[in-house]
Amino acid sequence: MRTVLVAGVGLIGTSVALALRSQGIEVYLSDPDPKTLRTAVSLGAGRTDPPSEQVDLAVLAVPPEQVAGLLAQLQKQETAIAYSDVASVKLQLQNAVLLLGCDLSSYVGGHPLAGRERSGPLAARADLFRGRPWVLTPTNDTQPVVLDQVLELVALCGAIPTVADAAVHDRAVALISHMPHMMSSLVASRLAEADPFSLRLAGTGAQDMTRIAAGDVDLWTEILTANAAAIAEVMEQVNIELSIAIKAMRALAGGGQNKRAYGLRELRRLLQRGVRGQAQISRQTAAHY
Repeated sequence: MRTVLVAGVGLIGTSVALALRSQGIEVYLSDPDPKTLRTAVSLGAGRTDPPSEQVDLAVLAVPPEQVAGLLAQLQKQETAIAYSDVASVKLQLQNAVLLLGCDLSSYVGGHPLAGRERSGPLAARADLFRGRPWVLTPTNDTQPVVLDQVLELVALCGAIPTVADAAVHDRAVALISHMPHMMSSLVASRLAEADPFSLRLAGTGAQDMTRIAAGDVDLWTEILTANAAAIAEVMEQVNIELSIAIKAMRALAGGGQNKRAYGLRELRRLLQRGVRGQAQISRQTAAHY
């Protein structure tokens, strides 16, 4: 791979560009916001003049609802040999690409599972993807040479490639990314109404729990909307356990001996399940590094 176009220079797009530049790849940048584009260029992410010939790969780092239209436009212009995106929802996007009649043979859906609570090019880092999973969702029409190009992109960014079906991907990220963001936002929304004394007592626990709630509202509205069905299924399960937790707390607060015994039993069960779940994700994370 010699040349790459990165369309969209927010956090992810600029981080991709910086990672590729660190590997000696010629990177061309585009973005509808001139100020954002100038910032990315000032960081050394790439150049803004249009490529003089077809690039090896175009990475579409734009909001999910814009990917299909941009892909159709770039393919019509024969901008690249291969195309990929970095959107965090894949099935709805794949359907939109099909609806617009895009060429699936030159396209591979992608999703690097890395990010920060801050957005924009100033938050970008060349090492953002190092050791992190990067899911690819090729279709039966995807040419092997195109998949190889996108696999090379993942390797150049230091990420770990994982190939998955689009629907399987969306169910997984509903559990490990989208639902946690919703829960973080719900907790943070309670803190928005907190009294000053409570806020003065807040420590790292509250900060850790609510950190991701600071994400871009417009972008996360798009992401959560596009994967709403899968997220709702996960949150319904959370709601069941939340109802049990509330019932247990009420029993512990004012019940008789039997009710208190029930409350204690259910509370311990929920906490123990939390310990097991956290241990599983910690082991998985440790295995990546």
